[in-house]
Amino acid sequence: MRAKKATDHARCLKCRRPLRKPSPDGYGPKCRLMVRRNARKDATNPKWLVAKALELLELGALIPLRQNRIFLVVADDGTEVYRTAATGQCNCPAGLRSVRCYHALAAQYVAAA
Repeated sequence: MRAKKATDHARCLKCRRPLRKPSPDGYGPKCRLMVRRNARKDATNPKWLVAKALELLELGALIPLRQNRIFLVVADDGTEVYRTAATGQCNCPAGLRSVRCYHALAAQYVAAA
């Protein structure tokens, strides 16, 4: 395993382009803008659900697992990790009851960007 050089940079979680500056949420400026634009257009979900999804994205708690369709999501308290899909499935307690959760909503925003 090689050590990281000072010139090595992280990559955007969405488009995989190299980031010039480290980002706390893992997204580049263009991808972040597209994700937030999708969230602003959303008028079908309650505002509190959209706000929680955006908070999840800003904290970098949504990690792409496969081709930006399946994601790992860290719970609010940081003790659990859930699997969610952009199609709306989530194995969190709300998702198991077939209730729309903000984990799946955040995954939908990233996949649509």
